[in-house]
Amino acid sequence: MKKKLISLVLIVTGIVGIAACGKNDKVASDQDKAAPIVRVGTSPGPYSELFLEAVKPILEKEGYQIEQTEFTELIQADVALTEGAIDLNVDQHTAYLNNFNENKGTHLVGITPIPTVPTGLFPGKKRTLNDIKTGDKIGIPDDASNTARAFNLLQKAGWIELKAGVDPVKATKEDIVSNPKNLELIQMSSAQIPRSLADLDFAVIPGSIVYSAKLDPKDSLLSEDVLKEYELVATIDEKNSKSDWAQAVIKAYHSDAFKKYLNEHNQGNYWFIPKELQEEQK
Repeated sequence: MKKKLISLVLIVTGIVGIAACGKNDKVASDQDKAAPIVRVGTSPGPYSELFLEAVKPILEKEGYQIEQTEFTELIQADVALTEGAIDLNVDQHTAYLNNFNENKGTHLVGITPIPTVPTGLFPGKKRTLNDIKTGDKIGIPDDASNTARAFNLLQKAGWIELKAGVDPVKATKEDIVSNPKNLELIQMSSAQIPRSLADLDFAVIPGSIVYSAKLDPKDSLLSEDVLKEYELVATIDEKNSKSDWAQAVIKAYHSDAFKKYLNEHNQGNYWFIPKELQEEQK
């Protein structure tokens, strides 16, 4: 009897052990099938919102899980990219990206151009371009790439003239050869410009700041001609360029689903659509 009892205990123990192994195997299998994660760094503005509303659902349908980390400044997101804390950022143009790489010795790359909101010349105390007077104060962004962008727009307005042959992406105050109205060009943080409009006659404001400050894009008196270097790009660390998730991001921005979203939400041509994505829309 004692031997039979021992045998029964061993059999039951074996069955429990087999069941436990089976359960553990199932857990391991479920973990293996977990959705791959793409960590995106977002900033206040239209570009992150466009990603979250239009691109994230496309990636999720492809089996990806999106993790969002919010940053208050773009430079913080770029640092996080270089440190591997995030995988992707969608809030910068090529000129800013190149400037960051040059200054930090990093290797960030744009994997696809994405829709851009053009920089605009906005009214402050003055309401029309014809109101410009000698000595007027013009607010412009203080970061190098957007400062050059502002000078190009002021030249388009006919208010200044830049040196012939100057690289428009690297234009500085020293490249201004004519300022006939002796305009006072006041450099400040882009985020500060909307709060300073009451003290400025006019201001050059990047599209992302127009959005975050809840300004009406229709109030822009003049919009820039978007250079290739000022098109927004989906940005990653170069070492991840060939990854499956990076290719999935590219595919999402070029997809029919994204095209449909833009067709439905680009009222008044708010978004500048890069040539590559325009071709996809034909």
